[in-house]
Amino acid sequence: MKSIAALQAVVTATPFDGEPTDAELDAIDRELPVILADVALLDAQIMTIDRTPTELDHQRIRRARRRVLAARRDLANQAGATVSAGAS
Repeated sequence: MKSIAALQAVVTATPFDGEPTDAELDAIDRELPVILADVALLDAQIMTIDRTPTELDHQRIRRARRRVLAARRDLANQAGATVSAGAS
């Protein structure tokens, strides 16, 4: 019979402390504008779930979609600039 004691050391070698790393926190900070824009879009869409959307609702949703697209564009441009700067 094989002993699994050696395998246990590998499994438990890096205990998870439940806290995000600094790199993960930095990634969240970079993505925060996109997250907030997505939340605003969801809020605008949720408000119209149980009723017929008015023209104001349509405008609010369009505006929120534009914010999401702009935030995603800005994030992609930042990532592209970081990659370009790193390659030079």
